Amino acid sequence: MNLHAIDKAGFALNAQFIASPNFDARPENELSLIVIHNISLPPSQYGGKGIIELFTNQLNPDEHPYYADIYTQKVSAHFLIRRHGELIQLVSCLNRAWHAGVSHWQNRERCNDFSVGIELEGSDFDAFEPAQYQTLKSLIASLSSTYPIQAIVGHSDIALGRKTDPGPYFDWQQIETKRF
Repeated sequence: MNLHAIDKAGFALNAQFIASPNFDARPENELSLIVIHNISLPPSQYGGKGIIELFTNQLNPDEHPYYADIYTQKVSAHFLIRRHGELIQLVSCLNRAWHAGVSHWQNRERCNDFSVGIELEGSDFDAFEPAQYQTLKSLIASLSSTYPIQAIVGHSDIALGRKTDPGPYFDWQQIETKRF
């Protein structure tokens, strides 16, 4: 059995679940895309509670100057992979998480409608950890065996000119990819 197999309710086995309120129903029931992101809060600082607080609408704007500009954003992802490989799920794969924003892929708009968002704790300025790649590979295998995944892309691939993640330090060769 895959370590992170996906159940019928859209949840990964062996993932810690922390519920984000930032999701809604998918307009269609097709999951064909995996979008890989990076995130760190505060920027380029790892291991803190900022990412979870952002995704659960609990970010304190007084805790860090950067937070004052983002604490009201309503964003989420399906998954977060911490630096040491811990997998956290915030939204069921059957629901639409709010991770991609204005986006398009292969002549389709609103990638949140048909994608699963995976955030890696990291930045555009640091290499990702081997444990993150191991968890990511396991999760991709589970998602691909559960849903008709056609491609794996970076946020920068679907939000051209607007986003840069997962960034130049993400090693696409570390994962068996269907990236186009």
